[in-house]
Amino acid sequence: MSRKGCCYGNAPMESFFHTLKVELAHEKRWATRDDARRELFAYIEGYYNRACMHSALGYLTPEQAETRMAS
Repeated sequence: MSRKGCCYGNAPMESFFHTLKVELAHEKRWATRDDARRELFAYIEGYYNRACMHSALGYLTPEQAETRMAS
């Protein structure tokens, strides 16, 4: 996230947090913080980064886009 008052740097993070809330956390309660951490990690690493395609990345997953940029 960028410095205070820079809307362009914060937009990607705000978009991610919105998606996270809508797809996983909206009106959900976990029994413990560890349960919440495990489920959030599984969502981010298991689905969002590896299976969820993003139009801003040319309909690639973040993992595919990162691999493509590294090679």
